[in-house]
Amino acid sequence: MEVHVKIVNQSHHPLPEYATPGSAGIDLRAFLKTKIELLPGTRVLIPTGLKISLPPGMEAQIRPRSGWALKYGITVLNSPGTIDSDYRGEIMVLLIHHGETAFEIQDGDRIAQLVIAPYVRAIWETSTSLDQTDRAAGGFGSTGKN
Repeated sequence: MEVHVKIVNQSHHPLPEYATPGSAGIDLRAFLKTKIELLPGTRVLIPTGLKISLPPGMEAQIRPRSGWALKYGITVLNSPGTIDSDYRGEIMVLLIHHGETAFEIQDGDRIAQLVIAPYVRAIWETSTSLDQTDRAAGGFGSTGKN
């Protein structure tokens, strides 16, 4: 599938690429004029210098980098963040710091992953009843542990 990408703000970073042949996510890089110090408990919106055009029926999901989450407690706050097929603005990544010490983000750092996936649009139909299941209305924790 072809995705058109536009480089904005004179970004000098290479286009996003898959790290391995089996990678589902493309690495997104920070496009910063100056480094950012992310303090514990704070959040920041990081520009990437990229805009994309997705085909109808596709979305792009912004997901955390597992290494940053494990080592530093840095994650994507609204994970996964969704980029709709009709959005044409710059891709921004909302990071939050759950770690214990300040963390520095520099221009060019790989800050998140972008996964492109199909979606289905539902057609809502009101009903007076729903089909029955074994789970029924069991909510949070209802399936529990054995």
